[in-house]
Amino acid sequence: MNTTDLVATRRSLHAVAELLLAGPQYRRTGTIRLRATPGGFGTTTEPDLRVEGGELVAGGERLPLSGRSFQELGIATGAGAGAPENLYSDGSGATPDDVPAVEPAAAELLAHALTLGDRALRAFAPDATPVLWPEHFDLSITVDRVNYGVSLGDGYLDVPYAYVGPWEPRGGDFWNAPFGAAHPLTELGEDAAALTAFFAEGRKHATT
Repeated sequence: MNTTDLVATRRSLHAVAELLLAGPQYRRTGTIRLRATPGGFGTTTEPDLRVEGGELVAGGERLPLSGRSFQELGIATGAGAGAPENLYSDGSGATPDDVPAVEPAAAELLAHALTLGDRALRAFAPDATPVLWPEHFDLSITVDRVNYGVSLGDGYLDVPYAYVGPWEPRGGDFWNAPFGAAHPLTELGEDAAALTAFFAEGRKHATT
């Protein structure tokens, strides 16, 4: 996988999550929580929108993400385009006039990361519901003041990675990142059971 294509696609999908899903959903129902769905991610309430591969699915219509601005795509769905307002300072940095560029193979890799993360988090903590947050574009849960999740990539690592982030700093060799512990999914074997084991190990280190 070309890292340049992966980063460009991830940034575009991050913007899609923020401007075309979370923003319209927040304005209609007051929540920005998104979820992993087969082949990608989607809203949790209204409007009913989801990303599958390189397409935005709105009702029975499938809209290619590449080639049209976020504003044009928002008009096509009828939900509009724009990030949630006055909730956070970070985000994708995209504007409604920007045009996404989604490479199919990169989109498939990112969707696979979400699927693995969702399965692993549900196995690790069955009572918690994984949330895809549009601010940092990561799927996560919080258990006893510790965040567990899968990031699709960011300024820390360009590639999808699993992480454990205690609210209070911990000491020890397990904690290898500024915010806790993190490993690329490729290091963990890209297996849901391996991710679950990593989260379980993180819980052990966080509570001792």
